[in-house]
Amino acid sequence: MRIDVLTLFPEMVRAPLETSMMRKARERGAVRLFIHNLRDWAEGKHHVTDDRPFGGGPGMVLKPEPIFRAVDDLLGPGGARRRGPGVEFILLAPQGRTLTQAVAADLARRHWLVLLCGHYEGVDERVRQALVTDEISIGDYVLTGGELAALVLIDAVVRLLPGVLAEGAAEQDSFSSGLLEGPQYTRPRVYRGMEVPPILLSGDHGAIARWRRQQALLRTLERRPDLLERVPLTPDDRRFLEEVRARRPGRPRPPGDG
Repeated sequence: MRIDVLTLFPEMVRAPLETSMMRKARERGAVRLFIHNLRDWAEGKHHVTDDRPFGGGPGMVLKPEPIFRAVDDLLGPGGARRRGPGVEFILLAPQGRTLTQAVAADLARRHWLVLLCGHYEGVDERVRQALVTDEISIGDYVLTGGELAALVLIDAVVRLLPGVLAEGAAEQDSFSSGLLEGPQYTRPRVYRGMEVPPILLSGDHGAIARWRRQQALLRTLERRPDLLERVPLTPDDRRFLEEVRARRPGRPRPPGDG
């Protein structure tokens, strides 16, 4: 995969992509990452990339010219919309669809992502009309710019590429199955009076798998019960959840329920 990041502040993006898993992914050839300063495509002595919005209002808006020139240089005239389904030109913006594990998995199947980090009051709407193929948000809040959101998206996508993580590691993550990940333990077996559950030491792989599935169901029920409405549950899953709910003492009434 190739990923290009268009930003006004390349130093915000560069350092995290040169450490930890991302550095290893690049060294292994799983991904090629390029960071571009949008000011390199701006004209004039001061390389201005923003201007006041037509119609008035606070703040500044990213001008279309530097962005169009950058995309023409990277993708050719016409931008991402003429380069086939394997190329995505993504604007990181609060109005975009929310980044989820499913969205990350879908993007990991593409071969080229171009990420535009929004800033100030946003970008000229003509960029959306002519170039953008997708808009993504990392949550219902506003950041100073799209750089941090771009880093989150890159990390979520790259870790799913073949050869980046140990085989099967990503399948155990929270949200990969639609559930939160259950508890994990390592040595020592007993620490400050707290013991590792005996089932994990039994060597019975089938029983361990069932326990882990049940713990994932339990943690999801406790912390994100909304996820259970979207996860395909087996009959065993449903029986386990029914038993857990039946054992719960005095569940509080819903607000407003007499």
